[in-house]
Amino acid sequence: MLKSICIASVALVATPVFGQVAQPSTSVPAGAQQGAASIDPSQPASGPQSSVPPESGQAAAAQPATGTQVADVVGTEFPTYDKDHDGALSAREFGAWMVALKTASDPSTKATAPATKSWIAQAFAQADTDKNKKVSKGELTTFLSAAA
Repeated sequence: MLKSICIASVALVATPVFGQVAQPSTSVPAGAQQGAASIDPSQPASGPQSSVPPESGQAAAAQPATGTQVADVVGTEFPTYDKDHDGALSAREFGAWMVALKTASDPSTKATAPATKSWIAQAFAQADTDKNKKVSKGELTTFLSAAA
């Protein structure tokens, strides 16, 4: 469930980048950059979703992010959240990223809410496969790609 939420969030955050690559001369309306779906940590995820800029007035079908796309987003964004530049995310750094992703799909997300804290703790425990209390770039990519 958490993997689906994370991958959906990554896809939502990355969609404007994918749209720029596919259609560099087309601007995306401000409201189209965020997906309409909201993610509630207490509800089961229905699977990865993304919004794609419409082509010729027709909306394209939602596409799940591929492993390569997830790796590209993680590679690009990882240094932003690795505040101590040690090559891994602490629980706090990981939590900041997850809150940012969740907020992109659900603006009402509160980082201090007990449900959000629980969701982050569960996601961190799943992503930290070697149990060293840090999430490496590879662990994060694997964690987010597993749902794709």
